[in-house]
Amino acid sequence: MDVQETTAACRDAFAELASPACIDDPYPFLRWLREHDPVHRAASGLFLLSRHADIYWALKATGDAFRGPAPGELARYFPRAATSLSLNLLASTLAMKDPPTHTRLRRLISRDFTMRQIDDLRPSIARIVAARLDGMAPALERGEAVDLHREFALALPMLIFAELFGMPRDDMFGLAADIGAILEGLSPHASDPQLAAADAASASVQAYFGDLIERKRTDPRHDIVSMLVGAHEHDADTLSDAELISMLWGMLLGGFATTAATIDHAVLAMLAYPEQRHWLQGDAAGVKAFVEEVLRCDAPAMFSSIPRIAQRDIELGGVVIPKNADVRVLIAAGNRDPDAFADPDRFDPARFYGTGPGMSTDGKIMLSFGHGIHFCLGAQLARVQLAESLPRIQARFPTLALAEQPTREPSAFLRTFRALPVRLHEHGG
Repeated sequence: MDVQETTAACRDAFAELASPACIDDPYPFLRWLREHDPVHRAASGLFLLSRHADIYWALKATGDAFRGPAPGELARYFPRAATSLSLNLLASTLAMKDPPTHTRLRRLISRDFTMRQIDDLRPSIARIVAARLDGMAPALERGEAVDLHREFALALPMLIFAELFGMPRDDMFGLAADIGAILEGLSPHASDPQLAAADAASASVQAYFGDLIERKRTDPRHDIVSMLVGAHEHDADTLSDAELISMLWGMLLGGFATTAATIDHAVLAMLAYPEQRHWLQGDAAGVKAFVEEVLRCDAPAMFSSIPRIAQRDIELGGVVIPKNADVRVLIAAGNRDPDAFADPDRFDPARFYGTGPGMSTDGKIMLSFGHGIHFCLGAQLARVQLAESLPRIQARFPTLALAEQPTREPSAFLRTFRALPVRLHEHGG
């Protein structure tokens, strides 16, 4: 779609987001959609919301105006769910549940997956960051290009999850290909072969976590899986093995590729806006502001992957969303809505300085972690990884520069990368 000339309505935003032009830069199209078709009905019948106010309201109204699909409705919203392990696992995750089931599951996981526990990981995260940068340094100092995406952005969350779950590092790296296959298969427009590959990968991950749970039951350590398995075994209510496997599967999928993509985008922001690097050289509030602005400018997930079903007819912007319609929110469009963030295409960490997490100085919410009852459980973990990484990258490699243009994955859903080649400027010119 040529957004400069288009006057007719877009027939299918999902198809447009998958186009090469949008893979490279989706924001002109998202601006057009927000201004001309903010409550968009895609060819599949899904509704997409692109204004910040509508998205914020919809996320906050989940559990009231919107609900997740009931088990008996799964085939309606996921026609291939009857034969797909991945889609059934997705349906069992916390993000798909409504109160009171959601309330129960979130309470059970949150008692161990706390902000304090994540903050306790900071020394380990700092150590892993330093080790990855040490590993990159010799090649960079020889004037060679290094793929920062593979060597750092992908590796860091994998190693952190291995630490968090109490897994051998080699096991985590072994699961990386499975995670990528599952994410591709769960895209709304995945082909049958992609979904079949995702199901095979999900079976492998499911079997691994089943074995991990048994190992933690007999040999508990100081990790979250050990705590979830054993610390509350005498409580009246505990997670079943199936619930725990679903939880771990969902946490891995939700926090792996998205964190890697945000690290990549943060490094690109450092290179594109050198005048803003001072935020990474001062206090923790400055680092936090830089991280929040990266998350706002380049949300790793373009839209919500989880169906939100309208509980009644809902009118937004003169469009009636009928009862039982599947509604998704375009997070990336809402984050660049000028009605929420002044001059939204400008990278400006000052808009988040001295505020609470995700809150701008104007009182607007950055949407990348969602909002309401389904606010991302791993938001603090992602923020800590970024806060521990970016100042160290800046301090260790102040002359870092692109060696060539990064290569993106051709995904309409996740703004992820295949490669991000960098080198030191004094060698690269």
